[in-house]
Amino acid sequence: MLRTKSPPPPADDVLALQALAAVAACPDLGPRFLALTGLDADGLRARAADPALLAEVIAFLAGHEASLIRIADQLTVPPAALAAAGSRLAEKGGAR
Repeated sequence: MLRTKSPPPPADDVLALQALAAVAACPDLGPRFLALTGLDADGLRARAADPALLAEVIAFLAGHEASLIRIADQLTVPPAALAAAGSRLAEKGGAR
């Protein structure tokens, strides 16, 4: 019997950008994230490639397990993989 492996999750920054897009598109998460960060839509777009901001997006999701699970499911990755990507990005970009 052949076993098929699931594909590896995308690179950390790609996964976090996908999470950012999902958060931004969500009518309840998007405004809350902007309010907590003090960013507006233009500021968010300007910093979208910043590893520190991408880590903040995942930390925001990790702060509410149901949101982390919801976005991870939407991205078809395990919640632990999303959280781990956030940790690695925080190390790379410097946590605030």
